[in-house]
Amino acid sequence: MVLDKKIIGELRRLFDLNLYEVNIWIHLLSRGVSTAGELSDLSNVPRSRAYDVLESLEKKGFVVMKLGKPIQYIAVPPEEVISRYNDLVMKKAKEKSEMLEKLKQTEMLKELNALYEKGIEFYDPTELSGAFRGRQSAYNQMELMIKKAQSSIKIVTTEKGVIRKLSALKTALKKAKKRGVAIRVMSPMNEEVKQIINEFAGIIEHKELKDLKARFILVDDEKILLMLLDDEKTHPNYDVGVWFNSKLFGQALSKMFDKHW
Repeated sequence: MVLDKKIIGELRRLFDLNLYEVNIWIHLLSRGVSTAGELSDLSNVPRSRAYDVLESLEKKGFVVMKLGKPIQYIAVPPEEVISRYNDLVMKKAKEKSEMLEKLKQTEMLKELNALYEKGIEFYDPTELSGAFRGRQSAYNQMELMIKKAQSSIKIVTTEKGVIRKLSALKTALKKAKKRGVAIRVMSPMNEEVKQIINEFAGIIEHKELKDLKARFILVDDEKILLMLLDDEKTHPNYDVGVWFNSKLFGQALSKMFDKHW
């Protein structure tokens, strides 16, 4: 049984399987029932490892062991595998979320915060800067900036960008608005943009942007995140941006924003 390498890679990523596990699982699916020795020969997995791999797949719910001589393994239907694995992922995610929530109430968090605050004292605010690759990394940094916003948030972005950002940052923006932070967004306008702007009525102010193509977020007129590439020509995984603190540049950027507003 031969599958495209991309499919094998995707299966490994989705189900968190190693190469031996995915190879044996695929070959068992193609046979329905098989022994460890047969699967070893078909998948080129060393026989010494085949039993361990099948035991691991059994624990994860991908196969069922059939007692007898020789021992055989039965493939679980893929739909059932997906259902089982989804339940497992949800259970683990819930457990991890509960652990993280409990962490907020522990002395460990106080110690970590103390380390951070002590370390941050050694930096000049203008030295707090960084670069990143990947749109999700940008959203993570934007969310952190928004959570710390005290007075204003100014966003300039594209048509697709405004839809993505407002969706990804919805919770953080709502909380910022409740704190009294003024949130203004500029972007080109189309029907999709109008729809999402209506959903954020009372949270943000929006202005149509016609003569400027840029992507940035400015918080409190000094914390800046700039996206450097054209999002229409760049894959999300390869988007690039920089963030930094600068009152001088922030104030200049704010004046440019206000001029277009």
